[in-house]
Amino acid sequence: MAHRVLVADDLSSEGVEVLRRAGLEVDVRVGMKPEELEAAIGDYDAIAVRSATKVTARVLEKAVRLRVVGRAGVGIDNVDLDAATRRGVVVMNSPGGSSVTVAELAIGMMLALSRHIAQATVSIKAGKWEKKRFQGHELSGKTLGVVGIGNIGSVVVDRARSMKMSVVAYDPFISAEAAGQLGVELVTLDELWARADAISLHVPLTEQTRNVVNAATLARMKKGVLLVNCARGGLVDEKALADALASGHVGGAALDVFEKEPVSPDNPLLVQDRFICTPHLGASTEEAQAAVAVGIAEQLAAYLTRGEVRNAVNVPSMSKEARERFGPYLRLCEKLGSLVGQIGPAGVREVRVTFAGEVADAPQRLLTSAVLKGLLSTVETVPVNEVSAPGIARDRGIAVLEERAAGHQDYASLVTVSVGGAGGEAAVAGTVFGHRDARIVRVNQFHLEAVPEGHIILCVNDDSPGVVGNVGTALGKAGVNIAGISLSRDVAGAAAASLLNVDSEPKPEVLDTLRALPHVRDVRRIRL
Repeated sequence: MAHRVLVADDLSSEGVEVLRRAGLEVDVRVGMKPEELEAAIGDYDAIAVRSATKVTARVLEKAVRLRVVGRAGVGIDNVDLDAATRRGVVVMNSPGGSSVTVAELAIGMMLALSRHIAQATVSIKAGKWEKKRFQGHELSGKTLGVVGIGNIGSVVVDRARSMKMSVVAYDPFISAEAAGQLGVELVTLDELWARADAISLHVPLTEQTRNVVNAATLARMKKGVLLVNCARGGLVDEKALADALASGHVGGAALDVFEKEPVSPDNPLLVQDRFICTPHLGASTEEAQAAVAVGIAEQLAAYLTRGEVRNAVNVPSMSKEARERFGPYLRLCEKLGSLVGQIGPAGVREVRVTFAGEVADAPQRLLTSAVLKGLLSTVETVPVNEVSAPGIARDRGIAVLEERAAGHQDYASLVTVSVGGAGGEAAVAGTVFGHRDARIVRVNQFHLEAVPEGHIILCVNDDSPGVVGNVGTALGKAGVNIAGISLSRDVAGAAAASLLNVDSEPKPEVLDTLRALPHVRDVRRIRL
């Protein structure tokens, strides 16, 4: 019996044809109500959606035959990943099809800002002819600063260089050699703010990148700078940007994404004359929609006919027996990768994963891919999964090394992740107790035991009396509750560290307060 596929959203005809050519039985039923979907889903092996149809836990409960969900596009907010994973349903997306489309929008935004296209259009439609008012600037010969040169940022670099712009870039996860092949100069973020005539953001929204453009960074930028964000809402402090536009320090800004969408009518940016925007149109072109539709159709066909998994966001390829034995280590490895990505150096060139003890018998490629997924998810704008992570690391010029070590004297199994690059080195290690409870047991030279979950504060300080008490008091005054704390020191009287699990996200001002405490050397906010 042929596998049945339900196309529940408006997938391009090219994508539907790919499914049928693969010998699959396809039903196109667009615009189904939730109750209709729940009633029908039990008859299908696969469902293809875009963003409209919600594949909820309730839908998945009725999906007795369902093996795979295919999302045509990047985002998977409309699919309940936890419920799908629990039911053994693979969830795939097609993240690469819109890279050119998003990059072209960013370039278009930049051109529109430099030549006042949107404002001049409004002026003419109002019956005016204001040539002097809308005198612009050439982009040729100017310096573009690109924050993040992954799939989309690298296309922006290519287009900008074709317009004879110089390009400087900040990306802590690409080597100088790989950047050189793109024709860009790697610089620090502070240097990028100071040198760029125009800036385009292409990073994911993480604890480290939230409000990366704020009042302080805007003040360090050139007067008249142009700012473009077609990546993620929340990268820009919108109130601070509105103030910088009003003062004239920022020459123009263009956003395709906002912190809250749809954007509020009272957003202060909307009254700024040198501000233009679009309603999250980054991937909205016919070509991109066709590309993601064909991409997801090919993936669904490969999975249903050959068992081949591509771009799975929740289920790596592993036998049932291996998954039961080593599944907890997959989750641990992703956490370790994310942790070292958040505390490690810029310019990572090498990742070394060492397996000791029983875990050395696990499928190492999958565990290493989980490490890379966690690491790269801190810098990539598109979702990273166990399938795509090795290729992304390779494209970024990152060497990935795997090692088996002898059994560890303290732990039945131990996974150690170390990274190195131009900015230095960092290492973390973890284990799983009782095949269930993951623990961080090392951060750089400090040996400790902490739960890799939720909001964490890493504090490094002089090994002096009173530091921990001062930290606890400061957090208490700020209303931040400590759920757990692990302490360590390398040599008595030298350096010490603490990992604090806290119940809520500490605000930047709270972290600044901690950094100002006596004997505190460094404070990091981590989200796992």
